[in-house]
Amino acid sequence: MPDTGRSYLAIPGPSVMPDRVLRAMHMAAPNIYEGELHHMVARLKPDLARVAGTAHDVAIYTGNGHAAWEASLANVISPGDRVLVLATGRFGIGWGEAAARVGAVVEHMRFPWGQPVDPGQVEEHLRANAAYKAILVCQVDTATSVKTEIAPIRAAMDAAGSEALLMVDCMASLGCDRFEMDGVGADVVTAGCQKGLMTPPGLAFVFFGPRAAAAERGDAVSQYWDWRPRARPEVFFQNFGGTAPTHHLYGLRAALDMIFEEGLEEVWARHARLSRAVWAALEAWDIGGAFRPTVPERASRAWSVTTVEAGADNGARLRRFVEEKTGVTLGIGLGAERPEAFFRIGHMGHVNAHMVLGVLACIGAGLKALDIPHGSGGLDAAMAVIAE
Repeated sequence: MPDTGRSYLAIPGPSVMPDRVLRAMHMAAPNIYEGELHHMVARLKPDLARVAGTAHDVAIYTGNGHAAWEASLANVISPGDRVLVLATGRFGIGWGEAAARVGAVVEHMRFPWGQPVDPGQVEEHLRANAAYKAILVCQVDTATSVKTEIAPIRAAMDAAGSEALLMVDCMASLGCDRFEMDGVGADVVTAGCQKGLMTPPGLAFVFFGPRAAAAERGDAVSQYWDWRPRARPEVFFQNFGGTAPTHHLYGLRAALDMIFEEGLEEVWARHARLSRAVWAALEAWDIGGAFRPTVPERASRAWSVTTVEAGADNGARLRRFVEEKTGVTLGIGLGAERPEAFFRIGHMGHVNAHMVLGVLACIGAGLKALDIPHGSGGLDAAMAVIAE
């Protein structure tokens, strides 16, 4: 399309990068051996832990979410260990695939499309099955936009007498949905910088508590993935297994400053408000299930991304129209039997009311232009949420 105004990326990551973050990265290469960079990283780690709600360790890797998966597994999983995956979408299954590649014996509990993990089923399964080394679950699965409450899973594990590590993927939720690692009883948390933390892709994080540290594989883990020197380095370069990802770190510093200036509670509240506006529009447009969020219950919907079932090939048609005619890029459908019937709306990180309402208006225009059956009043419903 012609270059007439800014395009808008409304996919569930990478999210919109604030100008302040980009300006922080627009600098000459810093000294990696001493000085400001060292002091900045020393402050960065406790602030990352603050966002994750933990008093424990964090290791930073140059990589994406898949790197965080592999790092988390490499430090605690030995070949032959049994791992249980609580899968609510494609990304939960993907983490299980990564576990299998490091030699784990992987079992899945797959929950219906659009449904969160059922803690009762987990407890029943754990009572009937032998011990697992780890249980993997996504707080938010980016493919389905299902949100699972983590504390009830820990309660189910405790009730069943499970000694497994509880490992949680927060890639699509950290800095968007309320999460407090220590409060919910997670032992390991994986995340990345390119969604709620508003930094270009390139940094992966693994947070780990004392139970995970006690399960460390020691010298069996490779030098690069070993989280011990990264969390407790003797010299600076050990923070990153080599040269620091300098400009990403400065961008992340700016993003964390923005989060704390707004206040973490208000960041969560803002995401909750904007997601309710998205849901209100979709629910008004839905007629008999023909155009709807894939997650039926609001309590189980993510505050960062909403997956929409549009029917037939309407998801793909709508995405193409909205991108080509209005300059808004929506996320593709992932993990469904008919991915062309779905699309995803990212509303995470550096986002506000006018951005969300603009996306919804463009979707509304696409529904009309493509003659996709839908109800009326979607934008009015979204505006009513904002007006509150």
